[in-house]
Amino acid sequence: MLSFAAQLQIMARKKEYIEEEVIEKAMELFWRNGYEATSVRMLEKEMGINQFSIYSSFGNKQGVFLESMKLYASKLNLIVDKMEGSSKGMEALKQYFYDFVEFTRDSEVYKGCLIVNTIAEFGHKTDATIMSEIHKFIHRRNEIFTQKIEMSSNTSAESIAKQVGFLSISLAGLAVSSKATDKRQLDDFIESTFENL
Repeated sequence: MLSFAAQLQIMARKKEYIEEEVIEKAMELFWRNGYEATSVRMLEKEMGINQFSIYSSFGNKQGVFLESMKLYASKLNLIVDKMEGSSKGMEALKQYFYDFVEFTRDSEVYKGCLIVNTIAEFGHKTDATIMSEIHKFIHRRNEIFTQKIEMSSNTSAESIAKQVGFLSISLAGLAVSSKATDKRQLDDFIESTFENL
């Protein structure tokens, strides 16, 4: 009988799946269930590949999750790119909030935001590699928030930094609320958030 390592080598040579496609499925599973509630067996079933393939391609469950986070960030970056590419300032920033809500509610199962869900699940105990991906995304998004506020305001850098912090925390609250709150209430929250800037 072949050793576990030998089986991994065989599976690596005979890869009959596209990594991007199986990670998309894994991402959806983690997004629905969270990290801890997602088992390797569940990943096998959802991704349509066996445990050996998972280990040979991604190392372990954490490796699958890291790739899922990267894919999620790339999808969310599409609406960040839209905000960045807009010639408008605060208006583009507010539209990002509306786009973000739509992104979190794009299926029958309102899953919220995978990034916010992960921070809520692990807090400061989040794995350093995964946290690095989260910080990378948030840093870029907040830089664009800063640019958009600067386009619409002549306030000090300190005041803008406070506004960016306020918007970041508001967005996290919006992400959690989007899982169960009526769309109209979410829209009202967005309007109130920008009225209070």
